[in-house]
Parts: sequence; structure tokens; C-alpha cells
Amino acid sequence: MSAPLLIVGSYVSPYVRKVLVCLESKGLAYEIDPIVPFFGDDDFARLSPLRQVPVLVDGDLVLNDSTVICQYLEERYPTPALYPTDLGQRAQARWLEEFADTRMGQVIIWQLFNQLVIRRAVWGKEPDQALLARTYEQDLPAIFDYLEGQLPESGWLFGAPSMAEISLACFIRNAQFARYQLDAARWPRLAGSMARTLELPAFARLAAFELICTHTPIAQQREALRQAGAPISSRSFGRAEPVPGVMGRD
Repeated sequence: MSAPLLIVGSYVSPYVRKVLVCLESKGLAYEIDPIVPFFGDDDFARLSPLRQVPVLVDGDLVLNDSTVICQYLEERYPTPALYPTDLGQRAQARWLEEFADTRMGQVIIWQLFNQLVIRRAVWGKEPDQALLARTYEQDLPAIFDYLEGQLPESGWLFGAPSMAEISLACFIRNAQFARYQLDAARWPRLAGSMARTLELPAFARLAAFELICTHTPIAQQREALRQAGAPISSRSFGRAEPVPGVMGRD
């Protein structure tokens, strides 16, 4: 029997969440080393040269980047499919996945979640109020206006849950952790789609572990998750003190 897949990265990361939802949806066995990337040790840096999560370790194979990992899992374990089979629809799903990972990642993670959660918890810094104001007043509405025009009034974009909705919902979840709620009157299609997606069993199974991470000091998270039944790996790539990422983010 082959060893479970190993995922390195925190439950709170939207990129890690995307991979975990993929694994949960496909019923694949895995273990997780739930480190915040700023706390990765030298071995983590060798696995992830950009000091980013997630990392997938499958035997001798090491993969970085959530999209690369999810497409690998889709091709190796094609059932149930998380990408449409139609060529045009598959390209559209990949575009929305890319839009989530890049534009939503920039605004929701670095301009919202980073300012309100990471800067305080990891670096002891207060948020940039001018940046937050621009985020609330300009950047988030522009993102949500665009997505409102891409999603159906009801049901799934491609007839079944896909990586398109999953990717978008992974970032909406982090916006919720930063106490932001979608205005369902202004963006009804987006709000409905995200509510349906976040109610999927795969998201529901991860929710309890995410809440532990958001309510537990980083140094205590691993043991708290283990006690809650998370599939924690025997080996950790974590260290005691944080170091900035090579992308210059803090």
C-alpha cells in the first residue's frame, strides 16, 4: 500500500485549501504538515524555493503551486472530475482559477487578510489603513462586479462543482476570516455561488481545522489540530521563528 500524499502548508492558506478540497473531493488519503510558510525551516526552503505553500510530496515527486498540484491530481485521479471535459469550458475554468489565484490573491490575501490577520499575528504590525480603504472601496468591488457577470443565477457554472467555483470560494473563505461578508443584494449570483460551494462536504470537513488555526497561536496549532483529529504528519518542516518570504512579503 502506497504512503499517503503529504501536503505542506497551513489550513488557512487559500492555496492549500484548494488542494485539500481537491483531495477531499477525490477521497484521497493524505497527511498535512500545517506550517505557516514564514515559519518554514531550511528543508522547507529546499522543497519550496519561493518559500510558498502548498507543497505536495508524492514519494520522490515534489510539486509546488496549487494549480500545478490540482492538475496533477486531476490527471492521476480523474474521478470525480473537477475540471470540465469540454475544451472551451475547461479553459474557462482554468481562467477563473487563475483570476482567483492572482487578482483575488493580491487583494484578498495581501491587501485584506495580510493586513488584518498575518501582520498582527506574525510580525506584530498594525494594518495600513489607507490600503484597507482602497481595498474596501475600489479593489474588492471591482473583483466582485467582474465575477457577478461570469456566474449563473443558480446552479453550477458547468453543471457540477468545478475547480472554478472551488478556487473562487477558497479566497472568499479568507475574506470571511478577515470579517468581510459579500453583499448578497449587490452581488446575488456571486453570493449564491459561493454559499453553495462552501457548503460542499469537502469544505465542511476542513472548516473545523481552519477555525482551530484562526483561534490558536501559531506555536500551538500543530498539537491542537492533532488532538482535533487532523491527519498531521509525523515530520514537520517548521521552525520557531518566522523569516520573510523571498518575494519580499511580510
